[in-house]
Amino acid sequence: MVSVLASLGLPGLSAVRAFSSPGGPTPFTTLSVSQPATAVTHVELHRPEKRNAMNKAFCREMVECFTQIAGDPDCRVVVSGAGKVFTAGVDFIDMASEVLQAEEDDMARISWNMRRIIAKYQETFTVFCNKTVKACHVITCVLLGVDLITACDICLCTQDAWFQVKEVDIGLAADVGTLQRQPKVIGSRSWLGQRRKMYTDEAKESGLVRYGYSEALMAGALEMAGEIAGHSPVAVQGTKVNLIYSRHHSGAEGLNYMGTWNMSMLQKDDVMKSAVASMEKKSPKTITFSKL
Repeated sequence: MVSVLASLGLPGLSAVRAFSSPGGPTPFTTLSVSQPATAVTHVELHRPEKRNAMNKAFCREMVECFTQIAGDPDCRVVVSGAGKVFTAGVDFIDMASEVLQAEEDDMARISWNMRRIIAKYQETFTVFCNKTVKACHVITCVLLGVDLITACDICLCTQDAWFQVKEVDIGLAADVGTLQRQPKVIGSRSWLGQRRKMYTDEAKESGLVRYGYSEALMAGALEMAGEIAGHSPVAVQGTKVNLIYSRHHSGAEGLNYMGTWNMSMLQKDDVMKSAVASMEKKSPKTITFSKL
């Protein structure tokens, strides 16, 4: 089991609530959306009969869901999880018609169309970059599953989880984020070429996941989400934005960007409220921060 925490800029709470669960009045057929705690939204992969394999509808709905979540001032943390299996990866049967059956008859147009398709699927996980996202609950995580968790900020899993980059086994290079993000998450490229399973202990040691749970994974994820959501949303979002920026720039560039960011985003009220709570030995959860 794997659980991921992501902090993103979310849509209005009313929009998130309207999404509810599969089978109800919602445009989503592959996701279940709920609000288990204040300022925390739970987005759950919801294709249990297919082991949460990712199909075309999933890729479209993830973008729609997280784009709306990104504008929600009432949501500061998202928890993304699933049932017994976090995800079995890509749904080949559903994807094959789009990826393998070219509609054009010359190489340039076939290639251009393929690039468009790949870019669309890349956006499925890049959309996480707007808020803090936590991925949790993984027993198996292969193919697109590793792309998903490496796009998240924090990954939690059960002790029996395993991860595998398996695209090379089906004749392609992973193309929606694993090769770009995973080496920066764990600080090494060596695992990618081996296509072997990485189990929880190694995943924890490498930094791919933060905790391994024997049970009560979602309880731990929600507790962590609550802690994050209890802090100033300006501070949390600013931290995420600058971490992402610094991942792709030099230390000097990152510091310059940080100075420019806090020049305008260092909010007196949030800082004063947090300082007073700290001196009074109170939890940040006791503070009422203005919405972002």
